[in-house]
Amino acid sequence: MVQTIPKQSGAAFTLKKGQQLKVIDPNGEQVSDMVLYNANDFREKISSGKTLDFEESLLISKNNYLWSNRSNKMMRILEDTNARNDFLLAPCSPETFKIMYGNKDYHPSCFENLADNLRPYGIDPDDIPTAFNIFMNVQFAEDGKLRVEPPLSRAGDYVLFEAQIDLIVGLTACSAEDSNNGTFKPILYEIIG
Repeated sequence: MVQTIPKQSGAAFTLKKGQQLKVIDPNGEQVSDMVLYNANDFREKISSGKTLDFEESLLISKNNYLWSNRSNKMMRILEDTNARNDFLLAPCSPETFKIMYGNKDYHPSCFENLADNLRPYGIDPDDIPTAFNIFMNVQFAEDGKLRVEPPLSRAGDYVLFEAQIDLIVGLTACSAEDSNNGTFKPILYEIIG
């Protein structure tokens, strides 16, 4: 059954080894931050550094694995109709909007949405790592300067993952304007198997 994550919110759930997770952008140009934990020991979690190292690429897509801080495979990407994801930038947080955007008022954030939804599993905010940012279009110049461009995803684009171990998954409909071309939309997900 397809579940909806409303705009600027999140969800958390378990996924068994061998089950598939389909993350769908129903309207286009909407990022989804995803974090993963070993369901039997959440000190083991998704690692940007290990993934980029072992996959030998900054662009993680179809046939790549998402690796843990203990150098174990957590997810395999089976299909990716958009083929542009980010694994460099941290989940947006209240501090992101103060430091980078100069916001003085409250702004929803992926970090808070992940923390709120992962709390029932016993996962503390300090245990939230760099997320795998599905559909996020981060470009990098020759001098190393990063810039966030509008997502390339169109309505109906999806990424299909397969769990390599039992997992706790945190997933968002991203709250950062720059990441989503100025608008906020829902994200859909489906657990298969």
